[in-house]
Amino acid sequence: MQDTNRLTDAEPLLRQVVQIIEEAGPKHPNLGASLGNLAHLLQDTNRLAEAEPLMRRALAIDEQSYGPDHPSVAIRLNNLATLLQGTNRLAEAEPLMRHALAIDEKSFGPDHPNVARDLNNLAMLLQETNRPSDAEPLMRRALAIDEKAYGPDHPRVAIRLGNLATLMYEMNRLTGSEPLMRRVITILETVYGPDHPILATALNNLAQLLQATDRLPDAEPLTRRALDIDEKSYGPDHPDVATALNNLAQLLMATNRLDEAEPLMRRAVEIGFKFSRDTGHEDPNQEVRVSNYEVLLQQMGYSDQQLRAKLNELAAQYGVSLDD
Repeated sequence: MQDTNRLTDAEPLLRQVVQIIEEAGPKHPNLGASLGNLAHLLQDTNRLAEAEPLMRRALAIDEQSYGPDHPSVAIRLNNLATLLQGTNRLAEAEPLMRHALAIDEKSFGPDHPNVARDLNNLAMLLQETNRPSDAEPLMRRALAIDEKAYGPDHPRVAIRLGNLATLMYEMNRLTGSEPLMRRVITILETVYGPDHPILATALNNLAQLLQATDRLPDAEPLTRRALDIDEKSYGPDHPDVATALNNLAQLLMATNRLDEAEPLMRRAVEIGFKFSRDTGHEDPNQEVRVSNYEVLLQQMGYSDQQLRAKLNELAAQYGVSLDD
């Protein structure tokens, strides 16, 4: 997660750099990179409408400075496509990604890590537009490139494996997904150690697969370990901890251990209320957590009136309401 304060401190410096280079000439080649850096900062602070025209201007400058088939242009195309994807303009993003891929294949050859990056980006977009059969060969090719370039136990290989495992999971090919997930965990444990937050995500993914294949006793220790890692990494009140608590509570509900699940789910909901109180914004996952808590309370015998009163009481403790 980006440090928002540091990003805020960096913004005036980046704007000053852009101004200095613009004074040297509005089409100076270095201006594209500087505009791109400023656009990234705006994107990281969720000011996408401000970032987009800077990215488009950076792309135009690099196209004019280096020509339309230069690797720098591929970078600008990828950056703009990622922003468009983030604003759900997938049809606009796809041709930009394909153009970037073509440039990098021509510039570096078909087996370069930059090509693997482009293949992965395009595959993720195809997955998002419900074309998993088109995405899979691209993901496999990206994985093969990075395995050859970095070796089989590199963190970048773990990313490619994780993406492919998720795709196969979504295609209900769970038998093929599981060994990939286990390999991701092995790589991450070796590289980062047993308590790194990136490992918590991998553990949770495998736990979800085990739960989907009715291996709940195998899933539970992984889910508990993921929660423990997130609490140690982020503290007890982080939104990622709320997600981990929700996951464990859901598993306990599936094994009819409602009394064990209730305090975990309640705590997850409370973290969401704290987040709203402290930031003025709702955690995007809070609505799902509240809904899950309602289901749990219903299974425990609460009436609709009782569960609504309980949720309102919890929200009031943090100065928010369920309608916020």
